[in-house]
Amino acid sequence: MTMDSLSTTFAALADPTRRAILSRLARGEASVTELAKPFDMSLPGISKHLKVLERSGLIARGRDAQWRPCRLEAKRLQEAARWVESFRRHWDETLDRLDEYLQETQAKEKSRAHRKKQNRSIG
Repeated sequence: MTMDSLSTTFAALADPTRRAILSRLARGEASVTELAKPFDMSLPGISKHLKVLERSGLIARGRDAQWRPCRLEAKRLQEAARWVESFRRHWDETLDRLDEYLQETQAKEKSRAHRKKQNRSIG
């Protein structure tokens, strides 16, 4: 995935209405009218969102006589998920190193406290 297509994908995903449309399409194909039902928005308004999603490659529209069903195109979402995943791995590794450091620090503190206690009982 090129950076431009990634930018286009994330720009399309930035809008909550478009994300809700994608969620609906994850359950199966739907017409524009079906997709518009949950929103307080005109059909032309929903069509504008669908055009953005279609241009970004997140959805495709078919043709079945008068019906033009919309369906989810998973490839672009998978590409965006892989890009985000690379950052999750980075943060997981960073947090694992922090966890190791904290465990070492706690072990040193326990050892120091134990030696202090022993020195008090001797002295």
